[in-house]
Amino acid sequence: RVPHSRFSCRLCHWLLPKLLTRVFLGVQLHRGQLEMVLRAARTPQVPLVFLCSPQSPVDGPLLSFLLLSQGIGLPRVAVSAGTSLRLRSLLQCLGGIFLPSGMAAAWSDRDEGLPGAVLDAYVQEVLRSRQPLVLFLEEPLADPARRWLLSLLRALRDGAVPDVLVVPVGIAYDMAP
Repeated sequence: RVPHSRFSCRLCHWLLPKLLTRVFLGVQLHRGQLEMVLRAARTPQVPLVFLCSPQSPVDGPLLSFLLLSQGIGLPRVAVSAGTSLRLRSLLQCLGGIFLPSGMAAAWSDRDEGLPGAVLDAYVQEVLRSRQPLVLFLEEPLADPARRWLLSLLRALRDGAVPDVLVVPVGIAYDMAP
């Protein structure tokens, strides 16, 4: 496990804009859509859940930076287990969250056990605290994405929060980084 400290998180927040400006020549946001997201973020007691189809490994840091820079807050970003240790460390500083280690193996609804309960409790706490949550949905819907969505649906069913605002996110590149 990579050590995690406040210093490393400050370093990540300082380093991220520098990294992104080297990777991207420019980033365009649709002003009307951004205004709708900002209005949704001001809805009292309703957390935002961003659903995104991944195009590049840079999507998580880019989306985290954009949401933070727009005053929405640092989102919790569900990250796939196959991430390198360096990228994983950076993503943890930026709000990245990973499935519990016991869920990396073969899984079924009946066989979920303690790792599933931990994931459900974590998702409920993120939603209760109104932190934005970003879920990347691979095509076809892979096991990790299904687990995150199932935990989100259980949180709604169990009444952890009365509702969530689901925001579809589209990221496109002229040339993938």
